[in-house]
Amino acid sequence: MGTARRLILVLIVLIALASSTAYYATQMSLRDGAVRERVMGWLAVGLMSSVCALVLIVIWRSLGKTVQIVRHQLLTLEGSGEVGLIMVDSHDELGQMVQEFNRYLTRIKSRIEQLKLQKRELDIQIRVADAEKRHTEAIIFSISDAVLVTDSFDELVLANESAERTFGFTMSRMYRQPMARIINDSEFVKLVTDTRSENTERRRRVVEYSRQVAGEKRTFNVTLSGVMDAKGECNGVVAVLHDVTREKEVAAMKTDFVSNVSHELRTPLSSIKAYVEMLVDGEAEDETTRREFYDIIQNETDRLGRLIDNILNISRIESGVVKIHKEPLALTSVIKDALEVARPQAVAKRIQLVDELTPVFYQVLADRDMIYQAILNLLSNAIKYTPDGGRVTIRTVVDEGKKTVRTEIKDTGVGIPPEDMPRLFEKFYRVESSKKMAKGTGLGLSLVKHIVETVHAGEVGVFSKVGQGSTFYFQVKLAD
Repeated sequence: MGTARRLILVLIVLIALASSTAYYATQMSLRDGAVRERVMGWLAVGLMSSVCALVLIVIWRSLGKTVQIVRHQLLTLEGSGEVGLIMVDSHDELGQMVQEFNRYLTRIKSRIEQLKLQKRELDIQIRVADAEKRHTEAIIFSISDAVLVTDSFDELVLANESAERTFGFTMSRMYRQPMARIINDSEFVKLVTDTRSENTERRRRVVEYSRQVAGEKRTFNVTLSGVMDAKGECNGVVAVLHDVTREKEVAAMKTDFVSNVSHELRTPLSSIKAYVEMLVDGEAEDETTRREFYDIIQNETDRLGRLIDNILNISRIESGVVKIHKEPLALTSVIKDALEVARPQAVAKRIQLVDELTPVFYQVLADRDMIYQAILNLLSNAIKYTPDGGRVTIRTVVDEGKKTVRTEIKDTGVGIPPEDMPRLFEKFYRVESSKKMAKGTGLGLSLVKHIVETVHAGEVGVFSKVGQGSTFYFQVKLAD
């Protein structure tokens, strides 16, 4: 509007000049007729200037009105935030310019609509991708195996809690960090980088990998898979670590079990075979020798039967197929029965059997045959590993507050070295320093542990000092 005012001011000046010129010419014509023609020329010029000025004023007022309309519509569109057309009722140059401007605005509006449509499609794709990402993360986080995902730069982009525990890091702090900075194990980092960088079509491989986890050596089967893009290039790696430590231990235990069973079976079978062959060959010429051979064969046969029974009992308990018949019974009564059976063995070695038992009315909910076998095994072991003239004491202690009864078998035997204590209840394990004192299979204590802890949810243990003897105990719940 400042320019319009200046233009109006110029027009007013021109009109004033024209009026002044016309007035001056009129005065001169009255004084001097000689200059009349020249004055008339100036008068015509002044009148033409006035007319032009008036025409310009009229045009400018019309133009200013159109400009005001355009300006008002632009301010309205600016306030609404929309792209619209400018509406003017004019067919002059300004109207034509507005029409061109409207055509430009129409193209812009069409482009904006296309961009909005594209944005909506991108928003939908982003939401779908985000939902798929959360779904994938939920699957990975629910896997008990350790899972790590890297990108084309060998940077960590995803890991579950198991992976965090295995490698000792926090995912939220290590996102998009290089693997070499997160995992201080060049062997594992090399496995990941080699999987990504290899150019062969085989992008999946399984390798065995070991590392210390919480101070314990763990063994993993690591499955490494390349993440392929549309061009067939590997732009990331997924590593899944399955802990096979326990599986390897079980496999080793099975191997040891078969080896030990074979060895234990071979020993009595070899003795039986040898004495049968001697009988067949007629080497036992008198009745006394034959009777001695028969006794050895019978003893080895009984030993073989006990070995097989123990193996079967342990196997049934471990697999959960053993038939259990629990009933309220007086533990004191079962102990006395076991004492009577073990007494001849004690008498043969001049070992004194002492019982310190609680009253009969204390009962436990147990399978009689199994509890009887556990007590008899502990008594037999105490007698076997106690020198002649020793003493074996069996006692029961009732804790009415905890509603438990504890049975202890204490001997004055050779004792157990501290280094053997942790493995004492393992299958086929025997204390090396005591093997010469008595024969055995190493299954008795393992069977006792299974009977007490697995079948009756009790507790079994031992205290021992070398040269002073041992105290084996087991504890079970009292019957309600």
